[in-house]
This record gives sequence, structure tokens and C-alpha cells, in this order.
Amino acid sequence: MLKPVAALVSAIGLSIAMHCAQAQPAGGPANPAYDAELAKSLGADERGMRRYVLVILKTGPTRVPAGPERDEMFRGHFANINRLSVEGKLALAGPFDGVDGWRGMFVFAVPDIDEAKKHVATDPVIMKGEMVAEYHAYYGSAALMLVRDAHAKIVQKKP
Repeated sequence: MLKPVAALVSAIGLSIAMHCAQAQPAGGPANPAYDAELAKSLGADERGMRRYVLVILKTGPTRVPAGPERDEMFRGHFANINRLSVEGKLALAGPFDGVDGWRGMFVFAVPDIDEAKKHVATDPVIMKGEMVAEYHAYYGSAALMLVRDAHAKIVQKKP
């Protein structure tokens, strides 16, 4: 059974895919708004979609106690997220409320789960056992790659 967030991400991807399929039937008219250069830069296929890897971060076996070590671990976690985003490997990341053991998610813009695992393995919360990762192939809008640049324009204060 899919958790609500995973179900939502899946439903959004399915909704976009269905919309794209309806908007561009085989042999139908071309999309007048199509931007080939943008599509190529985002890694979009003919439907405007691309492959990602969805990673669900869950509570791990080793909780790092409050204090300097935990603070340093999370500083490293956020630095790792930023690095992967700047490199174009991470399209989206964010926390969950954690009440059910689900702590957060990553959406990697990489071709397969094995590559996502290599990136996740560089995160201090994984290395310390604070969190564990669950991996899922995901097919969604290539426009998700625009989130980083758009987000940079709406942040009032940088951490």
C-alpha cells in the first residue's frame, strides 16, 4: 500500500503523463508552445517527461542523540542536498512530519536506482544510520528540473 505522499507523487506523475498523452495524440498537431531547447536541457522525452528515482527516507536503526554530533550530521545532510542539487543530480528534496517513521524524500534526476544509491550513500544521515532509504523508479514531468531555479527566486533569507 502506498503512503499518502508516495501516492500523491505517483498520482501527479500519472496525471501529467495522461494530460501529455491527450494533448499530443500520435500524428496530431504539434504543440505551438513547444521549446525544443528547453526540453533538451531538462532531459525531456517527446511527452515532456523523464525518468527519476524517488527515495523515501525512513527512521533508521541508530538515532544520533541531541548535541554537537547530531547538529554536525544534519549540517552535512543539508550541505549534501545542496551539492547534489547544484550538480543537477537532485531535482527535489524535503522533509515529512516523521510521525510514522517517514522522514523525508529525494527525487533524483538519474537514470537508475544504482546511481541514486551511490548519491544517497554520501549523506551523513545514511552513513550514521539515523535514516535508511527506500528506492522507487519514477517517471514524471521534466519540468521538475526547474524547481531549483524557481525556488532560488522565492527564498527571502538564505540559511
